[in-house]
Formats: sequence, C-alpha cells, structure tokens
Amino acid sequence: MDRIVDIATDGRHLSLYRGFLVVTAEREEVGRIALDDVHAVIVHAHGTTWSANLVAALAERGAPVVFCGSNHAPVAVTLPIEGHHAQNARFRAQWDASKPLAKQLWRRVVSAKIVMQGSLLAARGVAGAEAFPMIARRVKSGDTDNLEAQAARRYWPLLMGREFRRDRDSPGANALLNYGYAVMRATVARAVVAAGLHPTIGINHANRGNAFALADDLVEPFRPLVDALVVAMVAQGIDTLDPALKRRFARLIAFDLAIGTEMSPVSLAATRLAQSLARAFETGRPSLTVFDPPTPIEWSALARLDDLEAAAA
Repeated sequence: MDRIVDIATDGRHLSLYRGFLVVTAEREEVGRIALDDVHAVIVHAHGTTWSANLVAALAERGAPVVFCGSNHAPVAVTLPIEGHHAQNARFRAQWDASKPLAKQLWRRVVSAKIVMQGSLLAARGVAGAEAFPMIARRVKSGDTDNLEAQAARRYWPLLMGREFRRDRDSPGANALLNYGYAVMRATVARAVVAAGLHPTIGINHANRGNAFALADDLVEPFRPLVDALVVAMVAQGIDTLDPALKRRFARLIAFDLAIGTEMSPVSLAATRLAQSLARAFETGRPSLTVFDPPTPIEWSALARLDDLEAAAA
C-alpha cells in the first residue's frame, strides 16, 4: 500500500536496512516501513539526516523526497534520473512540442481545474457555483484571458469566506493548504517521471528557477481535493498541523476518482494524466485523460475520511 512518510520531529536520521526505511533518534530505532510501500517522504524537521543509499533506493522506486520550509510549502524535491524505458524519446517529444499544442493542453488543464472548483462549491450548496462550468467552457487556448485567475478570485471567498486571502507565507488555513499541495505535488512529480517526462519542461509554468514546472502544471486539477479537506478542517476549528492531520492529507492519494466508467485512486489518476500527456507530445494531439469531478456524496466522503475509517474499524 502506498504511504506518505512525514518527518516532522527534529533530529531524526533516515537510513536503509534490508529493504526498509528506518527512522532513528539518538541511535535508537523509532520506526520503519518497507521501501516498496513508500509513496513519498516529506521532511519538515530541523536537523534531519539521511544516508545516500536510502535516497538512491527511494529513487529507484520512483519515490520522491520533498523538503519543506517553515510554511510547509516544498522548497526542494529529489527524483530519479531514469523513469521510463522510452524516456529519451519522450524527452525529445516533450522538448519539441509546438507552442500551439502546449497551449491547447494548458487549456484542458485549466478547464478541468475550474470545473473541479465549481463542483466542490456546488456540493457545498454555495450560491455562485453555477458560474464555474460556464467559465471553464470559455477558457481559450493558452488561457489568454487568464480565466484561471478570474475563477480563483471568485472561488476563494465563496469557499473560505470573504476575509480569506490565499498567501503561502501565512499560518492557519494557508499552511494547511501548503502541506496538502505538497502531498499532491509529490504524487504528480512521481507520475511525471514514471511517464518518461522531464519535470522541468512545463506546458505553462516556465519560471527558470522551477525544476518542477510540469508537476506544477498537472497538479492544478487536483488542488480542489486538498481545498475540500482544508475547508472541512477549518469548519472544525482546526488551523494547526499535527500528526493526525498529516495522516488525513496522506490518505488523499488513495481517494477514488472516476475516469470514465472506472474508479482509480488519486495516485493512479495522476499516473494516467501524465501518461496521456506523454502520448500527446508524441502524437501532437491535445488529448488528456482527466478524471471526472466527484459527486456531492463523494466530496462529503473526502471531507470525512477519518470518520469513515473509524466507523469501519
């Protein structure tokens, strides 16, 4: 089973022992997990150390190590150099992709994100949600009208209240969002490399200092899943991360999404999206495998992950 390993306590050492990731403190083992079960490692703590052979073993399995700042936003990610048997050919196709193709692909990503935002608002019974499908249909190639930003200006006040401002450096709900997005970014970055694509070469994000531009592109439709969980936490009076909350975010990668007639966990939906992007680069056709928005019942289940698991226990 894929699991997110979160290192939040200072002074931990991470090492490899007989196929296990082992965590020690002052030379005493405090935990271990089979490497094959590790989806990603997220590090927040000060003074964390690790062995090179552990990082290499994780890379061989495609599991990224994400290093976060004090605001819980990622500042660095490790990923394998090799990720797919056709990697060289796909790198070339990705690099040679025409601007019109990239713009059409970005249009599909932005439309999917806006549809997801509207679906979440509608599931919560928020007035104004009905505008989002119409906005999504109006997105042009390359989103030249910047409808992604226009939708965001409507979305956050409707979801979080008029006083809320999305600020990566702020505490509270913003810090919770940062952490949830870090989990999703790691999942998508892993899928990008597994599909034989280069994470630096984005279809829209092009900051010269961003080594994970493509992951930041493809993570966009997944963000409202994090938003749904955070707004539920805020409604419960929660505004500070703790181990229990991190486990709730980690469970997001196992949340089922509909792709056509099939249900797939978030981790597999990210893989299928990245693979479809690789095919689009190879064929020149702007077709992406994007999941369907959750139903209102599914949105409600996402916000109650812990309650449902407790009831089933």
